[in-house]
Amino acid sequence: MNRYINYRVPIIIILLAILVPSCSAPSPSTPASTPSFPIIFPTEPPPCTTITAAPTPKPEESAIFPPENSDDRVRGANDPTVTITEYSDYADFRSGLFAEVVGRLLNEHPKDVRVISRTFPILGANEKAALSALAAQAAEAAAEQNKYWEMHDLLYKGQAIWANLSAEELEQWLSAQASGLGMDGAQFQSDLKREDIVAKIQKAWKDGQLMGLPFTPFVLINGQIYTGPRDHASMDHIVRLIALGKRQFTSCPPMTIDKNRQYIATLHTEKGDVTIQLFADKAPITVNSFIFLAQNRWYEDITFHRVIPKVYAQTGDPSGTGKGNPGYYLATEILPSLTFNQPGMVAMVNSGPDTSGSQFFITFKPIPEYDGQFTIFGQVLSGMDVLQSLTTRDPQPGYESPPGDKLLSVTIEEK
Repeated sequence: MNRYINYRVPIIIILLAILVPSCSAPSPSTPASTPSFPIIFPTEPPPCTTITAAPTPKPEESAIFPPENSDDRVRGANDPTVTITEYSDYADFRSGLFAEVVGRLLNEHPKDVRVISRTFPILGANEKAALSALAAQAAEAAAEQNKYWEMHDLLYKGQAIWANLSAEELEQWLSAQASGLGMDGAQFQSDLKREDIVAKIQKAWKDGQLMGLPFTPFVLINGQIYTGPRDHASMDHIVRLIALGKRQFTSCPPMTIDKNRQYIATLHTEKGDVTIQLFADKAPITVNSFIFLAQNRWYEDITFHRVIPKVYAQTGDPSGTGKGNPGYYLATEILPSLTFNQPGMVAMVNSGPDTSGSQFFITFKPIPEYDGQFTIFGQVLSGMDVLQSLTTRDPQPGYESPPGDKLLSVTIEEK
């Protein structure tokens, strides 16, 4: 079966790596080091550049995998941002784990996620081939009584119970479950081995072989093969980042601020307000962008996604992943006179020179190691106690993080 994969599949993607670079201040777990790159520009950098990443294709753009059709089992959003197509085997424990992840995504992102569930029962020289076939047939038999999803979910939830049964014992178990779901038991038993249903499952196995499916669950995201981590945290990040694309800007913000005026930003958080003086005269590009984003509600109802006690609090990413950006990058604005010599310095997050976006952090202590690396564009006037009361949170790839505190909105006062 593996012989097909090198010839027939499209480009493999790992969306977490492609969509955006990770944005964070230097890791708080180790002392911040002197930046390995000098902040020296031989020529004046552009103040802002848009990000022209190619969008992921829609499902119908795939040449190998058929687009959604009337025979598919589908649930979720009618107008999705993210379509997940899964080829799964009810007898495969990894498919069972992914089914749990998919169920959570559907509950958490009802307006963004749509799932196409396709059966790929491993019917070859596999000792559990009979079980795979019977389980798939059971789902189709249940569909005859409008109970497909109930049986689908039950098969995965009960996988540990029936996976080691004999084929005869599994038939008995399936009949009992069908009755428990309120189905007509006699009809279910008849449909379970109905010729056309058996043929449909056999065809699903053969079609999967022709497509070169190498394993289950085999996952497509918006029509493109996905082979990255399939845990909930990773998949949730992917959904959030793709959904963020709806809100991103396609051009840089116009310059509207007056460098000779004073601008005060108030962060309205769940724990209280934080007032910040913005340095329009020292970092005009950054301040202009910050005000633009605030006025366009970019900072509404988002999370302080990273809070390291006694070091800094970070926010500014509506996706909550720490990887989101507004669709453009800003030039780094470094002034030797602005340093991290005291608590309450407000600076842009970046992943290298000229890659600031919308994320920013506020320091809880002097951190001279950060000097020369990040654009400092403001200073806290009041509310340090609010910031220091924020919930500790340090997301790590593949791990669930506790809910963070919310930045409810940002208001701007011009003087």
